[in-house]
Amino acid sequence: MRGCMAPVAVSALVLAAVGCGEAKQAPPKTMPISDVPPAFMETARKELPGVVFDEVWVKKDGTLEIRGKAKNGKVREVEIRPDGTVEEIE
Repeated sequence: MRGCMAPVAVSALVLAAVGCGEAKQAPPKTMPISDVPPAFMETARKELPGVVFDEVWVKKDGTLEIRGKAKNGKVREVEIRPDGTVEEIE
């Protein structure tokens, strides 16, 4: 029985060291809040009034994730597609 377990143990160690082939994703890019197009900021303020926006993340597809804090301290975000339409509000 011991002879059968050795190949299994070696295979497990190889998979642990190498991984299962999942590609590592590049971290999202950030953008200065001052570089966000005015129309996008207007949309974000309209969708989340009272939120002070301070962070912008750019997704691979060009969608901007504009983040900020509400008066109660809760982090809120609005995702706006490159064509200016709202994708999601959190």
